[in-house]
Amino acid sequence: MSDDAYQIVSRGPRAVAEAAAVAIDADPALEAATYSILEEDEDKDVWRIDAFPTTPEEVEGLSAVLARFPPMKTVVEKLADADWLAMALSGLPPVRAGRFFVFGAHDGGKAPLNTVNLRIEAGAAFGTGHHGTTVGCLQAYHDLLKAKGFKRVLDVGAGTGVLAIAAARTGTPIAVGTDIDAPSVRIAGENAQLNKAKARFLLASGLGHASVRAQAPYDLVFANILAPPLVALSQDIKLALKPGGLAILSGLLRSQERRVLAAYRSKGFTLVRRIHRDAWATLVIRRS
Repeated sequence: MSDDAYQIVSRGPRAVAEAAAVAIDADPALEAATYSILEEDEDKDVWRIDAFPTTPEEVEGLSAVLARFPPMKTVVEKLADADWLAMALSGLPPVRAGRFFVFGAHDGGKAPLNTVNLRIEAGAAFGTGHHGTTVGCLQAYHDLLKAKGFKRVLDVGAGTGVLAIAAARTGTPIAVGTDIDAPSVRIAGENAQLNKAKARFLLASGLGHASVRAQAPYDLVFANILAPPLVALSQDIKLALKPGGLAILSGLLRSQERRVLAAYRSKGFTLVRRIHRDAWATLVIRRS
């Protein structure tokens, strides 16, 4: 990992920004790259990609991809020598999604009394609750809870653990989260302790871990990852779910919905609901 911290900011029209984001997702060398895409100016059709590369290779790779989309105006900045991640997180407001209120330590005094309050510290993991994909998953889960509870929940690509923790805090007795990143697994476990949530997190790639299989079949699977791995895991997620079980999929752009949904429909899933937030999509699907 580089000792220097960089931020890449690229602005352009929505269609071009979404195409650039798809190109980032499709680049195997950028599989671990962290970025977001959001609308900056609706009237002028300005969308922005923010990326935080952690290695010189990611700086080079992201810059090369964005350079293939000339309408995008890209700036690479070296961040000052400071705890820039902590500084960025300290400026993020708390997030409300249905019954869930997600906050960091700096906003502990703002938690309402009538919500499920989740204190989530990100560290080096993804999923503070601010990203459109995480909010979409929490909103979808809130709405599903109006009709029924879930006894067994699996969170694939758990990041900070916010989704599995949300499940555990709302009555799910078995909540399991997995991630391919060891620091994320550690951070998720720490967040579970902070929230007094009985959620277990495992270092695992895919759904083949023995402890994941031991708790199957699941009533609900969260998968807030990226479009390519969502497609690749469609059969594994089907097998992890009980018949009639639900999956909440996110981490995909609206432009990637058709591809992801086609993969799951071919495995016998039906679409229950879609949620759009900024350029991102969340899909709720049911195993037939």
